[in-house]
Amino acid sequence: MQTVLKDLDARMNAALDALSREFATVRTGRASTALLDAIRVDYYGTPTPVNQMASVSTPDARTLVVQPWEAGQLGAIEKAIMKSDLGIQPVNDGTIIRLVMPTPTEERRKQLVKTVAKMAEDARVAVRNVRREANEKLKGAAKDKKAPLSEDEERRAHDQVQKTTDRFIAKVDELLKKKELEILSF
Repeated sequence: MQTVLKDLDARMNAALDALSREFATVRTGRASTALLDAIRVDYYGTPTPVNQMASVSTPDARTLVVQPWEAGQLGAIEKAIMKSDLGIQPVNDGTIIRLVMPTPTEERRKQLVKTVAKMAEDARVAVRNVRREANEKLKGAAKDKKAPLSEDEERRAHDQVQKTTDRFIAKVDELLKKKELEILSF
C-alpha cells in the first residue's frame, strides 16, 4: 500500500513539473531564458539545445541576449530562432543575438490565457489518470490471495489517494492563477 502511495506522489509531482516547464515556454511579453529551451540548433550534425551552445541572459524584462561560445554558430542559432514558433525576430550584431519581446495585444493575452488553461486542464487529467491507476492497484491488492488488504485498509488507502489528488489539483490551479496573472499584468 505504501509503495502505491509513494509512486502516486512521485508521478503526480512529475505531472506538476511538466506543467511548470510548459508554462515557462509560453511567451508572455516578459523575457525568460526558458523560451529558448525547446529550440534545437544543428551543431555538427546533432540537434543541440541553444542553452548548451551559448549563454542566454535577460539584461532587462523585455530582452533576451544569446551569446554563442563559438562565433561560427551565430548564424545557425539565428536561423533556428527564426524557424521556431516564437514569433520574435532576432537581431544579430555579429557577436550576440538580441531578442526583444513585443508587448502582447489584449487579444493575444486572452489567447495565451486560453492556452495555459488548456495546459492546466491536461495536467489535471494526467493527475486524475495517476489516481485511477493507483486505485486500480489498490483494488488488485485487496483481491490478492497472498496478502489481501482489509476493507478498512483499502478504504483508508483510497481516501489517502483522493487527498493527494486534491492537493495536486490545487497546486495546478495555483500555478495556473500565477501564470494568468503574469500574462494579464504585463
